[in-house]
Amino acid sequence: RPARRVLLLGEGNFSFAASLCGAAGTCVVATCYESEEEVSRRGRAAESIRLLRERGAEVMFSVDCSKLKDHFSSGEQEFDCIYFNFPHCGRKAGVVKNRELLACFFHSSAEVLTEEGEVHVALCSGQGGTPADQPQREWHNSWQIVAVAAGAGFILSDVHPFKAETIPGYKSTGYRSQDKSFCVEGALNHVFTRSIPLLCFKPVVCEVQLESQKVSFQVPQVLVDKMNRGFLELNSTHPVQTVKEKLTAELSQAFPLQNIDHCLSVLHQGRLNGVCHSNVFWITLSPEESPSTEEMSDGLANAVLFSQADFCRDTDKNGWGKAQEGYHMSKEYYLRPSLLPYAQAIIQRGTFLPGTLHVLSGPVFRKCLITPYSMPVFHEVVLVCAVKRGTENSCIQMLVNNIKSSICSLQQTVSSSKLNISLREAMSFETPELNDFAAFESQLSKIQYFICMEKDTSGFCEKRSCVGIIRTAHYDPVSSELVFVFASLNLDLLAMLICGISDWRMLWTSDKRFLSQFPRGELRLFKSFSLYPPSYMHDVSFWVPDREQFDELAFHTIARWVSGETVISIQLIDSFQHSETGRKSLCYRLTFQSCDKALSRQNVAEMQLLFRKEINKHLGVTLR
Repeated sequence: RPARRVLLLGEGNFSFAASLCGAAGTCVVATCYESEEEVSRRGRAAESIRLLRERGAEVMFSVDCSKLKDHFSSGEQEFDCIYFNFPHCGRKAGVVKNRELLACFFHSSAEVLTEEGEVHVALCSGQGGTPADQPQREWHNSWQIVAVAAGAGFILSDVHPFKAETIPGYKSTGYRSQDKSFCVEGALNHVFTRSIPLLCFKPVVCEVQLESQKVSFQVPQVLVDKMNRGFLELNSTHPVQTVKEKLTAELSQAFPLQNIDHCLSVLHQGRLNGVCHSNVFWITLSPEESPSTEEMSDGLANAVLFSQADFCRDTDKNGWGKAQEGYHMSKEYYLRPSLLPYAQAIIQRGTFLPGTLHVLSGPVFRKCLITPYSMPVFHEVVLVCAVKRGTENSCIQMLVNNIKSSICSLQQTVSSSKLNISLREAMSFETPELNDFAAFESQLSKIQYFICMEKDTSGFCEKRSCVGIIRTAHYDPVSSELVFVFASLNLDLLAMLICGISDWRMLWTSDKRFLSQFPRGELRLFKSFSLYPPSYMHDVSFWVPDREQFDELAFHTIARWVSGETVISIQLIDSFQHSETGRKSLCYRLTFQSCDKALSRQNVAEMQLLFRKEINKHLGVTLR
């Protein structure tokens, strides 16, 4: 392998460079901002420079950290690692000036760093402004290093103490631009890596098999990066697939298994008992001829956004919308919100084998408000078994016991923390206790039991997380002697709880550092590669349209696709009604944060402007 090229910036007396230079397989380029004459007057500097040159290192002077491309021509090899220890503008420069210095440095480093290179920045105690600093300074009084680095496309991937005592011969210098040392006790070394870029998704047309023919449709913008990801394919190493494989392998020890995933279409047509139509993604099939760019744009908006009046129709006693004038149910399609209707259809066709555990799995899609545990798409596995009437309770107990033992076995291979798995009757659950998954399943069918998981030490999920449901039903058109037991599990939530993944969005990242932590067939405790991501808050206030109910679900859906799922919270902070006109004004606070990508203030400002434009266009609000 070629030698690892390391660039050192802002060396005061070159003592750090002299220590690093001895490392095997390392090619050191040591630089400082001052001239050689100025530096040589500092204590021990001349000796360190002589030692570096004797060992073959390159020593450069008058190097500006904000203009690295001027010092290293494009023909030269890029650097694998860049060190900048205790940067400072000099003398009594304040936090603002030093933030500007860091911003210029990070942008400059991006031009001479290899694709998988690292940038190391050591700062004195408290300067960085991250929770790793103890004590942590107030944000406005820190250098805000993670937010500054994000502006140049970097994320903080590691942070650890800077232990000067472990560096042979190292001595700090440069206190207030003098040849004086400064305190490095409690100093931290911040390690930054390149982030994958924020993606700007274009309209996408998806082709699927629908009954006997192939049809195409325009994918809702909020789902463009989540369609056809293949997480559950046989050769997938994604933890969701590994959880499913190990779960079904355990169940196969107690039940004969049959997988029937191959016949499931992502599009569905028909009744949605008990479900408000605003919770599903309605789809308009594309015409046979290729749509123009303008048609795609218009069709995309129509696929993603409907006003509440469009899909919250009058409902009959079964919870199905009564068609209004001009509305034809047979021509309406939507992305499947659950796999349960497919299981029911298979039973009613009489192709179900009694005593066999039938397994259906795949992604399902649901519109939902933005909350920490609400997923507009996740992978569901549905288990169905037909048993004789009177034996359904024993079947449920056997199924639950096998699910529990499988999940506990998976957890023990990953972490020493314990998972408590329980079966709770639906009647014992209060509505506020239900997470988004359980609440939606409750709309689809009458649930008898919830499968709950509780972790001993859980800093990222609800104290009690509902990961599955169980119900029984009589569907056999021929015999009334059979009872069908249904179990539905959220594979994404299971993977998160088992592997310690704190944010559901991480499951969908395209950053290869995620999947690299999960070799084929293995589950491990996930280590985040983006630490302490910065968050930004923006407020938006507007007058709602007269005589119309404000569609909050569409409001959240717009926020999702405009921000690329970087809005993590939407809070109503003020509501006002004009005493004379009766007009109503709402003010919401949006919090932006990315779990895997660099997100800068500029990025968020642009998203906020686009968000204002889109809610005005699609929801008819008047911005204030």
